[in-house]
Amino acid sequence: MEPITMVLIGLALIVCAYMAWNIGANDVANAMGTSVGSRALTLRQAVIIAAIFEFSGAFFAGDAVTDTVRKGILSVDFSDPMVDAAFSQDIAFGFIAAMMAAATWLTIATRYGLPVSTTHSIIGGIIGVGLILEVKHDTSLIDWEVVQKVVMSWVASPLMGALIAFFSYYIIKKTILDSENPVDRSQWLAPILAFPTFFVLGLALQFKALKGFFSKADSEGWIESKYDWLPVKENGVFNPFAENAWFPLNSLILAAVIGAIASFGLYLVLRRIDINEEKRGFRGVERIFVWLQIITAAYVAFAHGANDRSNAIGPMAAVWQVLSSDGGQLMEKAPIPVWLILLGSAGIAIGVMTWGWRVMETIGKKITDITPTRGFAAEFGAATTILIFSMPFLAVPVSTTHTLVGAVVGVGLAGGAKAVDFRVFGKIAASWVASVPAAAFGAIVLFVASGGDSLNMIVLLPLSFIAVGLAIWKSSGEIYVEDALSDAGGEGDTPEQIIIGDTTPFELFHEHAKAVEKTVEHMLEAVNTSCDGEDASDAIQATIDAELAADNVKTEVRKLASEDRRFGIHVSYDDFLYMVTRQDRIADYAQNVAEQLAFRPLFDDKEAKKNLKDMANVVAETVAKYEDAVEALREFTISGETKAAQNKLAELIREVNLKEHEADVVEANAAGYVFSNGDDSPLAAMHMYRVLQRLDDVANACEKAANAFLPILNQ
Repeated sequence: MEPITMVLIGLALIVCAYMAWNIGANDVANAMGTSVGSRALTLRQAVIIAAIFEFSGAFFAGDAVTDTVRKGILSVDFSDPMVDAAFSQDIAFGFIAAMMAAATWLTIATRYGLPVSTTHSIIGGIIGVGLILEVKHDTSLIDWEVVQKVVMSWVASPLMGALIAFFSYYIIKKTILDSENPVDRSQWLAPILAFPTFFVLGLALQFKALKGFFSKADSEGWIESKYDWLPVKENGVFNPFAENAWFPLNSLILAAVIGAIASFGLYLVLRRIDINEEKRGFRGVERIFVWLQIITAAYVAFAHGANDRSNAIGPMAAVWQVLSSDGGQLMEKAPIPVWLILLGSAGIAIGVMTWGWRVMETIGKKITDITPTRGFAAEFGAATTILIFSMPFLAVPVSTTHTLVGAVVGVGLAGGAKAVDFRVFGKIAASWVASVPAAAFGAIVLFVASGGDSLNMIVLLPLSFIAVGLAIWKSSGEIYVEDALSDAGGEGDTPEQIIIGDTTPFELFHEHAKAVEKTVEHMLEAVNTSCDGEDASDAIQATIDAELAADNVKTEVRKLASEDRRFGIHVSYDDFLYMVTRQDRIADYAQNVAEQLAFRPLFDDKEAKKNLKDMANVVAETVAKYEDAVEALREFTISGETKAAQNKLAELIREVNLKEHEADVVEANAAGYVFSNGDDSPLAAMHMYRVLQRLDDVANACEKAANAFLPILNQ
C-alpha cells in the first residue's frame, strides 16, 4: 500500500471517529433526554447508561456486513462495467466527503442544542456526492423515490410518534391519574400496562436491533431460518403462521414471553418498595413510571447503537474496501472489521459523555415539561413508531430524533397547546429541513475541491478539522465534561443550599414557603412578647433575619426558574414568577408588623392586647394553612398531577380563603374595640390599629398567593 494511501485511510478513520462522536453527542442524547428532563435519571446516570447500551448495541448487535451504498439512496448496478476502479475511487472519496460534511453539520446542530437526524445528515451527504457523480460519469445514481420517502418521514414519523404518545399518556391519565386512589390503581394496573410496552420492545429488539445477530445465526446454522424471527423482506402477509409473515409466530411468542416476564417482575418490584416514600423528588404514580421510563430509554439507546452505528462505519467500510484492496474495486457488500466496529462504538460512547448534555437539555426541558409518566409515554410512542416504519411493508428510513421529538410534543399537547414551546419546536423542525441540503452542500464542496485527488483530500481534511476545532474551542467555556460525569448539586442543611441538580422550581418554591412561614412564626413571637409587656427586640430582629433568609431563597427560586422550566404542565414562566412574588409579600408584611412593634409601645389595654394576640394567632394559622397548600402543590407536581392531588390542593386553597375570612372578622372586632376604648391614649390606639392592619395584610397576602394557584386547577 502506498504511503499516500495509508495517510488518506488514516485521515478517513479520523473522520469516521469524528462522525461517531457526533452521533453520540446528538442522536444518543435523544434516548436519554426525557429521562434527564423528568429527573428519572441524573445527568451522570444517563451518560453512563447511554454509553453502556449504545456501545453494547453498536458492538454486539450491529450488522457484521454492510451495504456499501448506504440507505438505498444511490442505485448502483454492480454488474455494469462502469463500476470500475475509477468509479470506485470516486465513491470512496465521495463517502469521505459525505461523512465529513454530515459530521460538521451535526457539530453545528449540537452546539446550539438542536436534535437533528444523523441518518438524514449522512443521507444528505450521499445525495450531494451522488449529484456530482451523476454529472461526472454521465449516469443516473440517486433513487429519488427513496429520497421522497425520507422527506415524507419528516412529517409522518413525528406525527405518528406524537399521536401514539398522546394516546398512551391519555390512557394513563384516565385510568390512573384521574382515579380516586391513583396509587392503589397504579400498583395493579402498571404491570398490566407493562405487557404491551415490553411486547413492542421485544418485537423491536428482534426486528430493529438484533437483525445482525439473527442473520449471523442463520448463516452459521444456529437457527433453521432467520425468517422464523425476522420479517421477510418482500411479498409478506400479516398471517403469523405463514412462511412469508411480516410478524413471524416465533418472534410474536418471544415478544409475549418478554412482556409477561417484565410484567411479573414489575409486579414483584412494586410489592417490595414503598412507592409513597419520596425518592429523587418522586412518589406514588410517578415513582412507578420511573422504572418503565428508564427501561424504555435503555432500549432506545441499545437499538440506536445497533442501527445507527452504520451511519459512521458503513461508509467507512466501503472506503476501507476500496482503498485497502489491490484492485480498488467497490463491491455490493463490505465486511466490517472488528477494529472498525470498536472505533465506531467507542466514538459514540465518548460523544454522549462530552457534548450529549446539550441535546438532552433541549429534549428534556425546553420543549415541554416532562414527568416520568409523560417520559414513558414519549419513549413508548417513539419505540412503537420506529418499529412500524422499520417493517418491510413500509421500509421508510425514519429518524429516531424526529420520532422522539414528535412524541415529546405529543405528550406536551396532552396538557394543552400552551404547554408546548412551539418556538423551540419550530427551530428544531427548521434544522431537520436544513440537514439534507446542508450536508449535501458540504459534501459537494469538499468533493469538488479535492478533485478526486488523494493529495488534495489529505490537505483539505486537516483544514476542515482545524475549522471545526476552532468553532469548538470558541465555545469551550460551555462544554462541561466534568459536570456531565458527576452528579450536579446535592442536598444542603438550609433551604438556600438546596438549589441545584435534581431540585425542581416547585420544590424550591416550597422551601421558600417554609422560610416565609418561619418569618411569620418569629413575627407571632414578637407580637405575643410585646403584648405581654416584655422586651421583644430579639423576636423582632429574628423576624427581620428570617425575612432576609426568605429573600435569599426567593432569589434562588427565580434563578432556578430562569434555567429550568419544569413548572408543571399548566404553569408558564410568567405565572410562576407571579406566584413567587405573591408568596414573598407574606414575609414582607410579616417583617413590617415586627418593625411596627419597635416604633412605640402598644395601647396599654388588657382586652386590646388579647385581641391583638388573637389576630396574630389566626394570621399565623392562615400562613400555616397556606404552607400546607404549597406542599400540596409540590405533591401535585411530583406524584403525577393526579386528580386526587388536584382535589386536595383545591380544598387547601379553599381553607386558606376561609382562614383569611376568619382573620378579617377578628381584625374588625379588634379594631372596633381599639376605636371605642382608645380615647385616652389616641396615639397608642392608632399605633395598635396600624399593627392590626399590617397583620391583616399578611392574611390578605396569603389569600392572594393561594388564589394564584387556581389557574393550575382550572385546566
